Amino acid sequence: MMLGEESEPARIWEEVGNEALRRGIKRIVMMGAHWETTGDAIEVSMNQNPQKLPMGGVRDDRYIPYKLAPDLEGGQKVLDMLCGAGFDARAAPTFDWIHDTFLVIIRMFPRCVPIPTTLVSMNGRYDPHFHVKLGAALRPLRYENTLIIGSGGSVHNLYRNHWEHMFRFNDNFAQPVPPDPWALQFRQAVEDSITCNTGPALRRALSRLMKHPRYRDAHGTDDHWMASLFVAGAAGGVDDTGPNTMMGECWELVNMCNTQCQLGSWD
Repeated sequence: MMLGEESEPARIWEEVGNEALRRGIKRIVMMGAHWETTGDAIEVSMNQNPQKLPMGGVRDDRYIPYKLAPDLEGGQKVLDMLCGAGFDARAAPTFDWIHDTFLVIIRMFPRCVPIPTTLVSMNGRYDPHFHVKLGAALRPLRYENTLIIGSGGSVHNLYRNHWEHMFRFNDNFAQPVPPDPWALQFRQAVEDSITCNTGPALRRALSRLMKHPRYRDAHGTDDHWMASLFVAGAAGGVDDTGPNTMMGECWELVNMCNTQCQLGSWD
């Protein structure tokens, strides 16, 4: 989501951050869009002083001064777990954060120091089963005061957005016309898959969405979908009974939908 005017998802992210602080969550592990590795590798952020990559159309003072809290101890734990599960996991000591990750942290903790966070890359082959297994390998962290986040988009095809109001008025939330039918159809398929499935069925449902007839309309590239599979892997074990709920969403640029979901409960 672009850092424009305040929106309902921004409020919900802050509520999630407040709940994480109230419950004593010690660390966050997040997969965001746009960080891909080649071959079979996965990378884990291990930069103790990461910078924020530039954001087009957003004033620097909206995000540059915000202090991040990289979690090197947690990053090493993630590396050890992934390697132990057979992944070719490698440290990324120079990785800088992209907006799909630091915007979430800013919205979660706008008034305090954020909870230490580790970022995990996706794999550039975009195999859904690979990313489900990746999340499943880190599932035990959920029982160690760790919040697992996937930051992508339910409908995210930059080629099919309407850019006029963004370019002319810096307003990415303008909706001069309704979203196109293909966007609404895939967005509804995402909600149905999440709210009507738990456990391994959730993993299967979100993996199958890559074969949905509207998937390629909704995702011109696959990078914004892998994080959904990652969290499905983390919250789709045989003991996971939900509930999986829709928390909020916003549309921007007419056809881009940012949906917030919670898989499972805090308790």
